[in-house]
Formats: sequence, C-alpha cells, structure tokens
Amino acid sequence: MIDKPALPPYARALDMDIVDEIHGAPVIGMPFADRVQGRPGFLHGGAISGLLEIAAIAAIHQALRAKGSDSNIKQVNVTVDFMRGGLNQMTYAVGEVTRLGRTMANVEARAWQEDRDKPIAMGYMHYLIKARTA
Repeated sequence: MIDKPALPPYARALDMDIVDEIHGAPVIGMPFADRVQGRPGFLHGGAISGLLEIAAIAAIHQALRAKGSDSNIKQVNVTVDFMRGGLNQMTYAVGEVTRLGRTMANVEARAWQEDRDKPIAMGYMHYLIKARTA
C-alpha cells in the first residue's frame, strides 16, 4: 500500500480520503453527503470535478516522488466529461499519468461508483512542472 500523504483542505472538506491504490496510483474515495449533493439524490458536478482533480494531483505527486522529485505543479488545462449522474453512494476516482515529462504532465482521471468499468465522469488534465527553488 502506498504511503498516505495529507490531502489538501478542499479534499478534507468533502471527506475525501485515500482508500486504495491501482497500479501505484492512489484511489480517492468521497462519501455522499449533503455538502456534495446537487439536485436531490445526485452528486453536484463540481464535487465530481473536484474529486477528479484531487485524484489527478495525487497521481502526479506519487509519480514525481517515484522519480525522486519534489517539484511543484500548476494546472494549466482541465476537461471533464460527465457520463452519467452520480448517485447517493460512495464515489471513487483514480488518476493515471499518461505522460510525465520534464516540464509537463498529462493525466487522465476516472470517477466511478459501483463498477470501475462504468465511469460517471472522466477528466483530462495538463500540469506544468516547476522545480522548487531554494
């Protein structure tokens, strides 16, 4: 199991937590609650997008740590495709770093509920990688 780094305050505000890993990438879980509800009984699109973003960030940081890097990242582009309504149940997301270059990283994130093969949303994100300055 991967070591559980602290998630950012936004993730903690929505009760997100690292619940598992898939191919070394952290799986983020988010329980259904009033704070993430949009229309009655369904997740708000912003909460789903936030979950995808946190999963992408966790995946990039895990990949950077594996390379011995503590670089900063800055999000430069996000596209989210909503595929089905998120129901009032636990929701999971995982990011997959599809390219990790010297200055850019590309990540695909997938959110699902009961079946990982039936995503409720997919996110495609691009990050600028900047080495920390002393």
